[in-house]
Amino acid sequence: MNRMTATWTGDMGFSYTSATGHSLVTDAPTASGGGDTAATPMELVLLGLIGCTGLDVSSILRKMKEPLEGLEVVADFERAEAHPKIYTKIHLTYRIKGAVQEKKVKQAIQLSEGTYCSVSAMLKSTVDITNTYELLG
Repeated sequence: MNRMTATWTGDMGFSYTSATGHSLVTDAPTASGGGDTAATPMELVLLGLIGCTGLDVSSILRKMKEPLEGLEVVADFERAEAHPKIYTKIHLTYRIKGAVQEKKVKQAIQLSEGTYCSVSAMLKSTVDITNTYELLG
């Protein structure tokens, strides 16, 4: 079994060590008793999603020998109003630079969201996740 740790740093702050030895911090907004100095844990969930699918899509396009020059994944979202304030809708926009084939982009996104992205697989049973893409040439 692997291990990660979260260590309270005061107020609403925590520092974390990942299973691979990397560190990061979180905090809460000032209105919630935090210092508003870092991303919140819920924001990390979405950052994990866009990072996971971004890694997949870029890797798949490179394996397809597509001339990928840049990729940005943007997440627009809605959360429940009552506790627990889970994500209820997430829309991902993939902004792709390079002379890549549209057919290959669609395939890469489908493979990521449907097969490879573990974060997407966990979230899609409770969240409506949709996507679009923009080919920026």
